[in-house]
Formats: sequence, C-alpha cells, structure tokens
Amino acid sequence: ADTGPCGPCTEIFYDHGAHIPGGPPGSPDEDGDRYIEIWNLVFMQFDRADDGSLSALPAPCVDTGMGLERLAAILQHVHTNYEIDLFQTLIRTAAKLTAITDLENKSLRVIADHIRACSFLIVDGVMPSNEGRGYVLRRIIRRALRHGWMLGVRGDFFWKMVAPLVAEMGEAYPELVARQALVEAALRKEEERFAETLENGMKLLESALADNTRPAGTMASPKLVPGQVAFTLYDTYGFPVDLTADVARERGWSVDMAGFEVAMNEQRERARAASHFESKGQLPAEMASSLPVTVFSGYEACSESGERVLALLRGGRRLDSLADGEEAIVILDRTPFYAESGGQVGDSGVLISSAGRFIVSDTLKLGGAFHGHVGRWQGTTALVPGSAVEAAVDVDRRQAIVLNHSATHLLHAALRKVLGEHVTQKGSLVAPDRLRFDFSHFQPIAADELRRVENLVNDEIRANAEAEIRHMGYDEAIEFGAMALFGEKYGDEVRVLRMGDFSTELCGGTHVSRAGDIGLFKILGEGGVASGIRRIEAITGAAATAHVVEEEMRLGEIGHLLSAQGNEVVDKLRQLLDRQRKLERELETLKARAASAATADLADQAVDVGGIKVLAARIDGLDAKSLREAVDNLKPKLGDCVILLAAGADGRISLVGAVGGAALGRIKAGEVVAHVAAAIGGKGGGRADMAQGGGNDTAELAAVLSALPAWIAERTA
Repeated sequence: ADTGPCGPCTEIFYDHGAHIPGGPPGSPDEDGDRYIEIWNLVFMQFDRADDGSLSALPAPCVDTGMGLERLAAILQHVHTNYEIDLFQTLIRTAAKLTAITDLENKSLRVIADHIRACSFLIVDGVMPSNEGRGYVLRRIIRRALRHGWMLGVRGDFFWKMVAPLVAEMGEAYPELVARQALVEAALRKEEERFAETLENGMKLLESALADNTRPAGTMASPKLVPGQVAFTLYDTYGFPVDLTADVARERGWSVDMAGFEVAMNEQRERARAASHFESKGQLPAEMASSLPVTVFSGYEACSESGERVLALLRGGRRLDSLADGEEAIVILDRTPFYAESGGQVGDSGVLISSAGRFIVSDTLKLGGAFHGHVGRWQGTTALVPGSAVEAAVDVDRRQAIVLNHSATHLLHAALRKVLGEHVTQKGSLVAPDRLRFDFSHFQPIAADELRRVENLVNDEIRANAEAEIRHMGYDEAIEFGAMALFGEKYGDEVRVLRMGDFSTELCGGTHVSRAGDIGLFKILGEGGVASGIRRIEAITGAAATAHVVEEEMRLGEIGHLLSAQGNEVVDKLRQLLDRQRKLERELETLKARAASAATADLADQAVDVGGIKVLAARIDGLDAKSLREAVDNLKPKLGDCVILLAAGADGRISLVGAVGGAALGRIKAGEVVAHVAAAIGGKGGGRADMAQGGGNDTAELAAVLSALPAWIAERTA
C-alpha cells in the first residue's frame, strides 16, 4: 500500500493444465487463465510513512487470504468460479426464468452472482433505499434486473431465484431459510418498482447510444453518453450512474462524468434554494474556543438557579447586551434545558433574573457542545453577559416530550418483533404533541400488523418495567445488547436506555422513570415517505386518552344518528350502505329507462340538412351519463346524423354531442359541442364521433339549439 502496514508477500497459484491458454506469473503470457492465484500471504513487517520511509512494526504478523470459490473450483475439477456446483444451480435457474439456452451467457452469471449478494444483504438487515448501504443494494438489484431486461424479460423474475438459493445454501446459512419470505418480498417489491421505469429509461439510453456523433477531438476519442442524459436517467428513472456506465461500456462508450456532476450540483443548488433553509444559530469560531462547554443538568432536574449568562448571539454575531423586546440566543454555563438532538425537540421555558425574564421558545445545540436558548428578553434593564439567572423548563411540555420519546423506543422494538429485524430507524421527531418514527420497510403495514405493534407497546407500558439508564463503553454497550444506528457517530462512552427485556438502545434523550409513566400509546397513522421508508405517527399519555375519548364521542354520535348502540353500529351502518348501493342501482336503472323514454320520440324531431339528420334538443332530468346513453340510443336510429342533447340542473347545463355515419367525414362532434358551449359561457370538446361540454343555464341555449341546423348547413356546404 502507499502508506501503513506492509511487507513482502507470497502468492500461491494453481495450474489448471496445458489445455488452458496462458503462462506462469511474470511470463509474457501471464494474462491467460491457466495459472489462477488462489492464496496470498503478506508478511507484515513495516509501517510505510507518507514520505515512503519504512519503520519496523512492533508486532509483525501474517495477513493471509484464500479465494474460497477458486479453491472449490479446484476441488470440483472445473476451471472458473462460475462452473462450481453452487453457481451452476443458480445459472440454470436464471436460464429457465429468462428462457435462455446458452448457459455461458454472461448475463446469467451476473444474475446468479447478484441474487446471492442481494439476499445476504437483506438477511443482514439492509433494505433497498437511496442512501448508504441500502443504495448499494439497490444498485446491485437494478444491475441484475437490467441484465434480465437484456435477455428479453419483461416481467418479474429476480425474486424467484431466492428459493433455489435457499435450497443450495440454506443448510450452511440457516438465517437465509428463516428470512426467505422477507428476502422474496423485498426483492419483488423493488423489482415491481423498477420495472415501471426500466423500459422508458432504456429507450432514452438506447437513443443516446444510437447517436454515432463523436465529441470534438480526434477520431480516436471515445463516444460519450452526455452528462445530462446520465443525470436524467438517474434523477427521473432511478438509474444509478454506474448502471448507465455498464451499458455504455458494453457498446464501447463511456459516460461524461464531469457533465453528470455539473447537472448533479445544479440540482443540489436548486434544492437548497427551494428549501429556503436558514440556520437558527451560528457560533462564531472564536467563541467555540474561548467559552467553557455548557453543562447539561436536565436529566436530574427541570429547574436550577445560579446559572450564568456566558454570551448573547444574534445572526452569528456576539452581542454586548439585550434590550427589552429583543430576540437572541443565550448561552449559559449550565442548563436544565435539553437542546434539540436525536429527533427530540428542544425545551422551552424561562430564564429569570433580577432585571427581567428571557422567554425561551427553543433550545439548540451550537458547535456540538453549547446549549443555545432561543427567545425574547422582557426586562426593565438590559440583559448582559455575566448576569445570573434561574432556569426553569416548561415541565408539562417536557413531560409530554418524555412520554413520546420513551414510547418511540418501545415502538422501534415492537416493529422489529412484528415485521422483522430488517426494521431500523431512519429518522424521528419527538415533540410534545406527537411522535413520528421513520423506519426501513419495503411495503405498507397491514392493519393486523399495526394492531399487533400497538398492542405490544401497550403491553410493555402495563408491564411497567424500569427505564434503566447506564453509561458504558461503546463496545460494552453493543455486547450488552444495545442497538446502535448505522451511520451515527458515537463517543467512547455512551448512554444506554433499557426498558425491561424489550428495548435496549443508545440514546442521549430524556426519558420516563418507568414504562408505565407513558400511560397509553395510540397509533394515528402509517404511510410511505420515500422508497423503502415508512412512517408511523402516534400519541401518548393525556393526548392518547383525549383521542380515545373523542373517538368514543364520534362513535356515540354515529350510533345516535343510526339509532344503534355499541356493536350494533357497524351492522347498522353496513345495512345502510347495502341499502344505499341497492337504491343507487335502482336509480341507475330508472335513469336508463327515463333516457330511453325521453329519446323514444326525439328521433322524429330530427331535421334533414343536406342528407344529414340533425337533432338538437334539451332534456331536463338527465345527468351526463344518461345523456350519453340517450345519444347512444339515437345514433343507430338516425344513421348519418349530428346529435346535440342538453340537460340542466342547479343553473348549469351539460352537453353531449355525437356524429354518426357518413356525417363523420363532414363535421366533428367536438366542433358542434364547442359551438353550443361557447354560446352559454362554457367550454366543450372531444373526439370526432363523441364530445362533451357544459356551460351556464341561460336563455341563449334555446336560441343556439334552434339555430344549430342552419349552422351545420353552413359548415357542411
């Protein structure tokens, strides 16, 4: 390596025989496949510095690595990894699913390799997403699907390879057997999602690749997929840029990565501009180095006296004083106010001094080590640095936040028990009025699953286990069973929250003393917020109780309206809906009869205009659907015809027009409806044979209907 531990190495090669082209390592023919490296040992003796100098390692060692599949190929007397029994089973399955007979097809190898990688990633708890490990998984899946598309597959196929993989590897990896259904469901959902855009995206890419124009320069310069095309494929069709590069490489092209990055940066700038994001507070660099770190005392108490104002901030600039009515950020040497962090919102309350009160509306973390109290000063004299204050958190608000935060931990554990261990937190909001929890999952949660989650949380609340807080080293916490969030940064010492045997997580937030303090947990809703990310919103404590009471009141009101009680409400409502549907069907039948009756004599009112039967009439009492049925009934009777029927209701007119037979070559239904609609202040249009429109119910309608035959005569002359 360029830097770090290093030393001489030895490589072990296997000679597959003279029938395979290629020479030994170091020979002119070493690029052949006869000699394959199967093992490598590095004798670590030195540490290479940035300047290239070597110093002896205090503890020399041997770093060894063996190619498991290459060794399997030797033991099974085959030449390549893809010829071993494991891959042959998967390749034959891929060939069957894609209807390919050539087992040497490289796309089959890609699909076989990728089903294994994807399945084990999902078993390991990684789900397809647009960030981190989930994005790597999504890229692998989509590359496999693209190779299926190349083989002519236009339906789902990839997820069907999970069962053969389980049959082949399940004995050695029982976790693969246990989570087969999860893997299949996750891959199937991802396959369905990508199939919707794959074909359109490939058409765009094929169009770009069909352009034989070379970029400016020599004739030998490579063909480039424009960066904007690669970005459109990524942004609109979900094509990872390396997938676009794969396709391009197969055609001897490459991707204009510089142009792609330009388009990406422009998109980021647009997103920033659209968000109108403005930092609530910035800490000047000189303050971060000169001020002592804020000591947080809010775990033990919600009020304290004797705190001292260290600094006043506004707009990232230090203030000398704060006058009555002015807003600013106050930094204290010590505070019971929790600063917004880990999804938990900041505390509010008041800072009291002999000169007045600073009303705290929010508390922020500044520079990672300082608590900034955001608010407005109300005082007879100015607030200045050095002032002593009494800090008092809004206790009721803090308690509501605490209940929601502890419930979030129970919710996370319940989701993992009901849906599977692939569920991991992807974001949260813990506010006084509600909690919001985002998590990885590939499909909507069924109603019975949501009930089980809610019941599990409430069971733990009633069990009333102690909310135990421990401080320990990170590795010790993980061994203790604490769940850490992937991508989060933790210090050497962490704070662990454990509630019974149900939930153990790393968390720096404020929590209940016992699970029973939460009182009641109620889920308000569940939905998707991004690909592979679901969201649950819920309430706890008094808010949950009030919600249940309100629901009971609504149910009671519905029961009163239905003249039903308790369990009778559902049956009574079902009967009422059944009756409504029956009446609606009867009404439709009556409308159809009315339309038929209304049109029975209308055919006789048609006038002949140059061989075209023209009928223009108003029939009140019919809706748009009935008007269409009336027109459909009249067309066969009139043959070569132009029909315009109108019906009025609530001051509005519905229009339906039709042209039939030979008249279609002389006038369009859309023109007729648009003409009549314009006369009554409306609009209309449609196909040549059928059109609809509407307007206001005015006196002009009768005139335009009576004049329609003459208008058609002019148009068809």
